[in-house]
This record gives sequence, C-alpha cells and structure tokens, in this order.
Amino acid sequence: MATQLTAEDARSSLTEHAASKGAEIHEAYGPNLGWSELLSLLKDRRFVRYPCAVKFDEADLEPGEFGHASPVGDRPDAGFVISIHPFFLTQLDRVPALVLYQLVLVNYGDFASPDDAEAFGAAALGLPREAYYEQICDLSDQLE
Repeated sequence: MATQLTAEDARSSLTEHAASKGAEIHEAYGPNLGWSELLSLLKDRRFVRYPCAVKFDEADLEPGEFGHASPVGDRPDAGFVISIHPFFLTQLDRVPALVLYQLVLVNYGDFASPDDAEAFGAAALGLPREAYYEQICDLSDQLE
C-alpha cells in the first residue's frame, strides 16, 4: 500500500533539498563566499536555476525590505533580477548573504518559504541556521 505524502512532507523535503544545495555551494565556492564568488555562482546553473542579475535599487522593494527577486518576463527562463537595497552597495562582502536568501525564490518559486531560505543560505555560507538568521536580521535592522 502506497503512503500518501502530506503537504508537511513536501515542505520538509524542500527544506532538506535547499539545505543540501546550499551545502554543495559551500563545497564548490568555499567558506568565504564574497562578491566575486557570488557573481560566479549566479552563472552556475548547477545551483542557480535561471539567469540572475543583482541590482542595487530600492524601487522594487517594500519599505524596510532588504531585497527581492523579480522575474524579468513571463517565463522563469527569461531570468530574474534580485534587487538589493542600495544601502548595502558599500558592504559588498555582506551582499552574498542577502542574495542567497532570495535565490530560493528563483530556484523553487513561490512554494519556497523563509525556512527554506534560511536553510539554503546557512548551508551555503557554512553557518548554523540560527547564526545566518541573526545575520539577516542584523542586516535588515540596518535599514531602520
């Protein structure tokens, strides 16, 4: 008799997959994922499903939002733009953490949750999930 998967099973599976892909990024790009490594990562289809560009522009952001991934066209394969608040333009070493958080939307679509983003980003940076969450919160708090 086949076991029926629940929505919670699917959610858990996605979070595990995101963490696994993050760990692969950490292995491929090393423990110091900086700006130049991030630009290379964005071109690597093993880890970033669709073409992505980063722009420092708050026009597409809600007040207090540090970043947002937006599709370029009607189809995902047209690519995405990840808008990052221009406040972070002078902190390029901190931008990878912000972009990684947004990449789960690029890779997994609207089904991705904040839990998935935390699992992915933490694993990619080789951090405990709580430490990554605190880093994202600290960066977000800088916008206040």
